[in-house]
Amino acid sequence: MEIISNIVYFIIAIGVLVAIHEFGHFIAARLTGMRAEIFSIGMGQRLFGYNKINGFTFGKLPADIDLGNHTDYRVAIFPIGGYVKISGMIDESFDTEFAGKPPENYEFRSKNTFQKLFVLSAGVLMNLILAVAIFSFITFYYGSTELATNVIGKVESNSILYEMGLRSGDKIISINNYKINSWNQLVEKLTFKEFGKDINVKLIRDNNLIDLKLDGTLIIKSLSKKEPLGIYPGNIKTYIEEVIKGNPAEKLGLKSGDTILFCNNVEINSINSLKEELTKHKSQQVILKWKRGNQVFIDSVLTNSSGLIGVKLAYSPITNISYGIFESIYIGFRETINSLELLIKSIIQIFKGNLSFKESIAGPILIIDMAGEQANRGLVSFLSFIALLSISLAFMNILPFPALDGGHLVFVLIEGIMRREIPVKVKIAFQQGGIIILLLFMAFVFYNDITRLWK
Repeated sequence: MEIISNIVYFIIAIGVLVAIHEFGHFIAARLTGMRAEIFSIGMGQRLFGYNKINGFTFGKLPADIDLGNHTDYRVAIFPIGGYVKISGMIDESFDTEFAGKPPENYEFRSKNTFQKLFVLSAGVLMNLILAVAIFSFITFYYGSTELATNVIGKVESNSILYEMGLRSGDKIISINNYKINSWNQLVEKLTFKEFGKDINVKLIRDNNLIDLKLDGTLIIKSLSKKEPLGIYPGNIKTYIEEVIKGNPAEKLGLKSGDTILFCNNVEINSINSLKEELTKHKSQQVILKWKRGNQVFIDSVLTNSSGLIGVKLAYSPITNISYGIFESIYIGFRETINSLELLIKSIIQIFKGNLSFKESIAGPILIIDMAGEQANRGLVSFLSFIALLSISLAFMNILPFPALDGGHLVFVLIEGIMRREIPVKVKIAFQQGGIIILLLFMAFVFYNDITRLWK
């Protein structure tokens, strides 16, 4: 059932992205007076669709049908990708019937360079607009939540940050001259915001001001190996947000709002520290010490076979921030640009050898798994996942490679400079070569996904 739900979430995510991308091409074609013969979600054979000539139908359209200025809106058999077939353009269909004939005023080839560039780039623009819209919606509707501490409660002795000199109790004042006021800012600046750069940390330790320099490249390499940062927030409380019915915690009498102080004499200064202690004692009695108001309780509880007691934990103090509509839109733009920058920086780090290509590239199989994981975390996580996928799709499509939007853009620019069309045979050859390379790359990505999931 989990696999089925993951596939459903994947189809929803990809369906939204493809529909938005192709709608960009479609509406741009219509605005510039071009005919859009087919609007397809999915690739390959037509499953069903609708047009104004013969209505809703299943299967292929009659070979002799003439849609004129109308479009056949269809769903095709393979739920990966999609396309808009524009009259007079060499695309995935390899249709060359128009070759050798004078260009019609509704064809792609009859339009000027600016109009062609607008149509070809509209899909990428729509994907970026979708990302901005999603990030803006999340910001406006949910605001942001920050853990209001800049103190490190614990540093794992085997972590990369411990090796670089961070210690428990350090109060982080600034990172690369950026003032740190929350744990969210601290983690972001140590990882994604300063991706690959040397990191200058100003901190207070034992009432002394210390300047520490961290190697950003080593942090990236550590993250690429899926090693945790190994730092946990200090000056915070770990409290129970929810007690799950029918579990040991409910039987013990724990309630929402209770603060967990100790588990088996281990101080609980993070959500992870409680999980670690509990999972060491699966199906065993553990002693909990917790606080409710001014009262302190101590009692034992039997963990389940997974080493859990059935509580959902949260941190405090938390700062909740609300934003207006215009501020949310600005943040949406900023998040989209930051995500695009991070994607580009990641690719640069792959070429530098600091990130593993195999571990950094995800294909359909892994994306299916991630779609289900993010959906299970809640609406915000799933929407953010779609936004990041949309940015990745936009970036990939704009690359100057045959069979991608960027490849078509290169041809149009060359034709604009030469003031004449590139021969159809040349376009077809590049298109076919590009598709073959993309198929080979897709085969590699599938293999990579399988080896990563079943290694």
